[in-house]
Amino acid sequence: MAVAFTREEDAESQAANLPDRPVSTHPNLVTPRGLELIEAELAAARAAYAEAQTSGGIAADRTAMARATRELRYWSARRGSAQLVEAAEATGKVAFGSTVTLDREDGRRQTFRIVGEDEADPKQGAISYVSPLAAALLGKSAGDVVTVAGAEVEIVEVG
Repeated sequence: MAVAFTREEDAESQAANLPDRPVSTHPNLVTPRGLELIEAELAAARAAYAEAQTSGGIAADRTAMARATRELRYWSARRGSAQLVEAAEATGKVAFGSTVTLDREDGRRQTFRIVGEDEADPKQGAISYVSPLAAALLGKSAGDVVTVAGAEVEIVEVG
């Protein structure tokens, strides 16, 4: 067949074939704040989807529609699988939702809150419960020392 009779997809068409965002295989544990964040993202995804449907038609901007559809599928799945975990009683042990203060070998003192995957933001002091640091801390108490990535950290306080 001659090249003149084959159709190559244009860049927009290729961009419209966005793969789904990967959904974690871990249980979707969420704090009350994490659930609020998921619901806000879901509302934003619904709004983006509605906007993509009404602004110039789907054919005019397939990329925007594909992006909005992908986000709507992702956040719908995350909301559907969310398992709300209320704050646990203070037992002195690190648990989901705990705030933990650590002393590192290099002298730094850091405080993290252990949260769900969608709420995690290490720069804001929130780490996912499936992260290596959180996994090493879960079930431990103040005074315990754990090793993470070859470095020791001491738990100073659990709240």
